[in-house]
Amino acid sequence: MLRLLTALLLLLTASCATDIANRYYGNVHYPPKNPADVQVLRHEPSRNFIVIADFQSRGETVQDMQEKAARIGADAVIISILGGYYYRGEEWADEDRYKNTYSRITGTAIKYKE
Repeated sequence: MLRLLTALLLLLTASCATDIANRYYGNVHYPPKNPADVQVLRHEPSRNFIVIADFQSRGETVQDMQEKAARIGADAVIISILGGYYYRGEEWADEDRYKNTYSRITGTAIKYKE
């Protein structure tokens, strides 16, 4: 019985864990910034930039991506929201009651070129 309870507890713990992957590029380490100073973008900016890191996760928020980008000195983070719940009768985004849900979030941390 104890083994069954232990296995069940481990299964529940694993199912609640976040799925996080971070990849940092280059060999330049920038000083951290205040998260409020890191722009949150939904698409690539028109300014020239370099990518300094990519983040992806289940269970994190836009603010989490902004904070990660700030820790590595990024000027901005480009956010993509993927997946989410849906209701078959509401396929159009403007009618979808679940349009603000997502199951995965990615962030690309960038530095603007001078």
